[in-house]
Amino acid sequence: MAIKKVLLGTLIIAGAAAVGGWFSLDKETRGLLATLPTNRDLLFWTQPQRDAAFRALDRIALMAKANVVPASGTPSPLPVGQPLPLSTDTDAFMAAQRSAALLIVHKGQLRLERYGLDFEGSGRWTSFSVAKSFTSTLVGAALKDGFIQSLDDKVSVYIPDLKGSAYDDVSVRQLLTMTSGVQWNEDYADPNSDVAKFNNHKPEAGQEALVSYMRQLPRAAPAGTRWLYSTGETNLVGTLVQQATKKPLATYLAEKVWGPAGMEQQATWLLSKTGQEIGGCCIQAAPRDYARMGLFILNGAKVNGESIVPEGWWRDATTKQADIGAPGRGYGYQWWTYDDGSYAARGIFGQGIFIDPQRELVIVSNANWAGGARDPKAMQAREEFYREVQGAVDGEVKGAGQ
Repeated sequence: MAIKKVLLGTLIIAGAAAVGGWFSLDKETRGLLATLPTNRDLLFWTQPQRDAAFRALDRIALMAKANVVPASGTPSPLPVGQPLPLSTDTDAFMAAQRSAALLIVHKGQLRLERYGLDFEGSGRWTSFSVAKSFTSTLVGAALKDGFIQSLDDKVSVYIPDLKGSAYDDVSVRQLLTMTSGVQWNEDYADPNSDVAKFNNHKPEAGQEALVSYMRQLPRAAPAGTRWLYSTGETNLVGTLVQQATKKPLATYLAEKVWGPAGMEQQATWLLSKTGQEIGGCCIQAAPRDYARMGLFILNGAKVNGESIVPEGWWRDATTKQADIGAPGRGYGYQWWTYDDGSYAARGIFGQGIFIDPQRELVIVSNANWAGGARDPKAMQAREEFYREVQGAVDGEVKGAGQ
């Protein structure tokens, strides 16, 4: 991929054919990106800097490079349906969420599509941890393809550099459900937490940076006995898929999902400092393609009538495998689950794909929450919005039956 360098702050321009082009960004966004600090994590950037960066992470040098996931040659349709009647003031909800995009797809039709923060549907917005559910789906594909033999295999079978570490006792399944028992700190407000430090870790000679960091972590509980959210472990899942398939995650995603699902635009996947895609974060995609991902999963991830994952995978992946201490909710294979059968992919600052199979419903949200990475008020408001959309769908069904 050709890269054209320019002397503007900490930024690079990537060729337009590769990641969309620096000059496709407006002047104000380019100006804000030029102010980004070089010695701080994005968790500690200002709100205006995040507004600018979340639509351009694959064009910022300090975030490293990205691999491209090509658009499908035959985009799947997303027909516009009748607007879904909601009692919520959508403008007020989006303003409070600081929404960049909000889409509702019901029975394959767009019932709502709105944008904010001067963002448009033709752009790419970062996923953050929504990517975890993409990576999990690739584990299912690798299992069906025979690259992974069993979810009960030890992780070190596929990542030999983890031998001799706390991960010797951890299975692939436990890694997927974040029940490894290995110590980890995911505090986004703490610059000394693992989630803040591991990207800057200097790896041991000959080792991938992430593996070098993760192999030094101590055991805190027996494997399989405790759930603890860990982006580092999803990054290990990504490394496991790469080493098992001998393919970059972007390539495998293109083969198994992006092409078959008929994605309209190319996506990008940020790379670590040692050149591998970051399994737990940072796919950049168009909001409509996040919606297509939701529909692809909702319909069983089928290609020519056959699913890309083994039989029973979605049942296990999207139902509670680990107790997270929240009534009515749980954690599956990198999916947040609800006891009513719905499930969601979530990312910090308000990214999400909510899927309700019973109602054939997909809700996509991209945002930059004002209250921080895990803004509790915004999170609760989004949950309430999900419930309202479900109620609106139920109301239509009830009304049609009268």
